[in-house]
Amino acid sequence: MAPTPLKTDASASFERADAIPVPPAPRLIRLPEVMARVGLKRSAIYQRMSDGRFPKSRSLGPKCTVWVEREIEEWIERVASTPHNP
Repeated sequence: MAPTPLKTDASASFERADAIPVPPAPRLIRLPEVMARVGLKRSAIYQRMSDGRFPKSRSLGPKCTVWVEREIEEWIERVASTPHNP
């Protein structure tokens, strides 16, 4: 019985070229990263969430709250595109 040839990096990348591209999975981020990205404190984030002016968080457990990264990015883009009123 002949040994099975080993796959090299070149042959593995060749096989992947035919694969259907899969979009990256949504990334979940915790409160400290949300605060760092948007420049708001915890209380301001939760107040805006309750007013409907900030993306809602999701609970992964009793002490684990996360936000969908793309929703935070979209919120930042909306705020950045809003004209400034002096």
